[in-house]
Amino acid sequence: MSDRGESTPSGTNDSSRREFLSRLSALSMMALGAGALGACTPAPVADAPKPAASGAAPAAAAPTTAAGAAPAAGGAVAGGKALKAAFSNAGLGATWCAQGKEAAEQWGKWFNVEITWFDGGLSVDKQRKAIEDMATSKWDFVAIQPFGIGTLVDPVKRMIDAGIPVIQMDTVIAPPEANLSVLTFLEPDNVYMGENSTEALFQSIGGKGEVIMTQGAAGHTGAQGRAQGFKNITAKYPDIKVVAEDFADWDVNKVAKLWEDYLVKYPNLKAGFFHNDDMALAAAKIVKNAGKDIKMSGVDAMPPAVEAVANGSLVASVRNPSSRIHWGAVLIGWLAANGEKDIPKYILMDGPTVTQKNAAGLLFEEKHYLI
Repeated sequence: MSDRGESTPSGTNDSSRREFLSRLSALSMMALGAGALGACTPAPVADAPKPAASGAAPAAAAPTTAAGAAPAAGGAVAGGKALKAAFSNAGLGATWCAQGKEAAEQWGKWFNVEITWFDGGLSVDKQRKAIEDMATSKWDFVAIQPFGIGTLVDPVKRMIDAGIPVIQMDTVIAPPEANLSVLTFLEPDNVYMGENSTEALFQSIGGKGEVIMTQGAAGHTGAQGRAQGFKNITAKYPDIKVVAEDFADWDVNKVAKLWEDYLVKYPNLKAGFFHNDDMALAAAKIVKNAGKDIKMSGVDAMPPAVEAVANGSLVASVRNPSSRIHWGAVLIGWLAANGEKDIPKYILMDGPTVTQKNAAGLLFEEKHYLI
């Protein structure tokens, strides 16, 4: 993990953090060995999901438990008791969140952690209901990426007060004045990601012209950081004119509508920066269908975006390490449940900018839930 751009709470001890991360790395190697053993053992076959009744809520909105979360082939390698954990991220309709769920469940099998999933549904209201449901049960630990800051304070506080360790993933659950005593915060450097993606984008158009930033959710601290990174780079380019900065809430359908309108309203548009790759690729389809040549860049470096950078259809993406953040939450929760006390309050989970050179390696790491 890089120390680049890391902002830690005052009083955090660097040597303690390094020692903790060293132990975390050792556990990761144990899990990789467990995975190798598991490859030689047939996995249990999960029952097929039953179809939802007519008019029922979508299946994704209900909590789900990882199939085979009881000790997998490598589960006993890590040692420790069997654990039950609850996870929620912003919404499984976003590929970053879906990849994180897969990573958490796989690492949960290796570490004998049964994970129940509460889908945020890309909605403040849906995630609040899901977390209220989560808070009615007892867990060894929970991990949450909120859809919006300050929207989950009450149920999260009830879990903390009940002695359940809460791990904050990717995005701040609540502002500092809420005084939530979370176990730790696993965060990428969102400003850095926004800056690198934007810099590559602006260079691709010669540093001048009309550009658009399509944002995630207004209450999402990750989106706020990426927007700041975009603005930091924009300030260096006086010939760049930002013509729109609309929020699309990570929703590809909203993006498609926005960009259909943009192509009519801004005929001289040169480039677009997007807070995630799903939105960038959705807009790229609209632009391609219109026969336009508009440069685009994103964030997350999901496999389709890595391939798009490699073939030149996207200018850039920067890896927001979904797998690392989610398996990091599994390992840290496991450590806490097994007596670890020296867990830093902030841990930077960074990832690289996609290049032609590292694209194949990134795809390999993502396939195996490493980054």
